[in-house]
Amino acid sequence: MIKRVSFRNRDIEVVGNIHLPPDFDEGGRYPAIVLSTPGSSVKEQIGAVYAERLSACGFIALTFDPSYQGESGGQPRDLEDPAVRVEDIHCAVDHLTTLPYIDEARIGLLGICAGGGYAVKAAQTERRFKAVGTVVANDIGEAMRRLLPDFRQTLRDVAAERTAQARGAAPRRDPWIPDSLADAKAAGITDPELLEAVTFYRKSEYRHPNSTNRLLFVSYGDLLGFDAFSLVPELFTQPLQVIVGGRRGPTGQYEAGRRLFELSPSNAKHFFEVEGAGHYDMYYKPEYVGPAVARLSEFFSQHLAP
Repeated sequence: MIKRVSFRNRDIEVVGNIHLPPDFDEGGRYPAIVLSTPGSSVKEQIGAVYAERLSACGFIALTFDPSYQGESGGQPRDLEDPAVRVEDIHCAVDHLTTLPYIDEARIGLLGICAGGGYAVKAAQTERRFKAVGTVVANDIGEAMRRLLPDFRQTLRDVAAERTAQARGAAPRRDPWIPDSLADAKAAGITDPELLEAVTFYRKSEYRHPNSTNRLLFVSYGDLLGFDAFSLVPELFTQPLQVIVGGRRGPTGQYEAGRRLFELSPSNAKHFFEVEGAGHYDMYYKPEYVGPAVARLSEFFSQHLAP
């Protein structure tokens, strides 16, 4: 069962779905998990895949559209601002603490892909999260700095774009990924992981009309200056479950997960590799999502126990 909810991030309405356990009782008290999802995704995509399975394990799972995206409010549209993404997570736990059927002493956090980096950043100063899990987590700032051909030029282009907008130009929006496999082929893209991303977001049953595949260009200024993991040794305290795909690729999810695991000072940290899985396999393919959810259920059951 899914319950539609909304909450505020300052003056922005954030729209989410709460996935309820099969035996849900309004008079009960349940452990809950907030999900922080990949860049460009909406709550009906990867978040729903994991939230549905976690709720079947007895957890209440909240997934939501980030501010400026999907059904959530905020202008300008398609903005990806790491600081706002992190604050969305804080506001999500605010909302959960107002619900009578949530045991506020048993709230966890799960971050996937870029949402993993945002989750780690949020958890560093959010003690209401008692345990944190990640799946193919990435520090989106590090990934952008590594993957963009010339990120210094991108920053110069961002400056020029801001000047143009200040003078009345229409905002520039670029695709996160090619809009189709044909577009990817025309652009000469052959990387299997990027093609898998295009297949998932633009061609599979998980394509969703609220996922625009557009990134407001000036977002690159905030993204390139973001560092999700730098303060982990000083500030991160929660039990941590890191899950990676065993097949390494250009997204760097395996390396990022290993780095996060090594940086964490937690006395209860775990590293789990799903053999044979690539980055995007971990979004939706049952043979890979299944082992990940089984491990997450075990981890959260232990660390969100009454």
